[in-house]
Amino acid sequence: MEVRLIDHDGIRPCEPVDGLEPPADGFFWVDVMEWDVKTEEFLRRLGCHEMELEACRTRNHVPTVHGYADHVFITTQSPLLGQAGHVHLLELDQIIGRFYLVTVHGPLNPIVDPHEAMVETDAVRLRVESGRFRPATPSELSYAVTSQVARRQRGLINLVAEKLPGLEQYVMESQLTNPEELLERMFLIRHELITARTMAAQCCDVWARLAGLSHLPDESARGYFRDLADQFERVRSIADGESHFLFGVIELYQTKVNTKMTVAMERLAVIAAVTLPITAVASIEGMNMIVSTHENMVEFGIVMLIMAAMSFWLLRWAREQGWW
Repeated sequence: MEVRLIDHDGIRPCEPVDGLEPPADGFFWVDVMEWDVKTEEFLRRLGCHEMELEACRTRNHVPTVHGYADHVFITTQSPLLGQAGHVHLLELDQIIGRFYLVTVHGPLNPIVDPHEAMVETDAVRLRVESGRFRPATPSELSYAVTSQVARRQRGLINLVAEKLPGLEQYVMESQLTNPEELLERMFLIRHELITARTMAAQCCDVWARLAGLSHLPDESARGYFRDLADQFERVRSIADGESHFLFGVIELYQTKVNTKMTVAMERLAVIAAVTLPITAVASIEGMNMIVSTHENMVEFGIVMLIMAAMSFWLLRWAREQGWW
């Protein structure tokens, strides 16, 4: 847990002894990288509800928001691409008070690098340290951090969008000789895109809900929260546009598969139409010839001519039907 004081001089670390007291100037930023008992006791002394502590302690698969008299609690999620198309959800919990902002990372999947979860907060911290950003309130700092979350979600959609033209070209040129690989490729991309879209839509809902609360620690924050809801709405809209593109590629693939199956069935129908009458004649004549006491070459020749004529007529008829 790192506690920093942000004021007109910039940002500097500090070490509160028994909690946080309103500073004469600025506000505190408490950044929790890993949850532990010390952090839990600190937040309890800060006045956090048990529901907030439980939400910070455990993984939340969907964003959530809680409003209290002197602070608000909200959860957002950032995407991280993993192996085999898996998308990790990097949880960021925020407690926004009048004179403090608490950001809690995780819990994380053990295979995820902890530094990946701190990309947004580290980016904002570097901006403040360099003097390029001077937040005046905890809500403004939260706005900057959450904007980084929206930017990361949009970045995942950009990665997916880069794959779509190549996938479309591959589907158009493919002879469908290896459909399993193509199907896996399409549905992995679909999974990545839907995950990003769902994440953005849920974040939009919770920030819109937060902006609509009647009591906020800082009334000037309402505009920040509305803008964040709009940012996530724009990300969701972009994801919807890319989804239409991807579904068009999938429909193209399905059309090619169905067309190929239709052509195969037509060819099988031609083969059946040509061979079935011939088989019937050959069966009947074969039985009569077997019981004969001598070979009748004239009859054999006539039967062969009939069979050839039937085959020619059926092939011509199939050609007129456009089967081949």
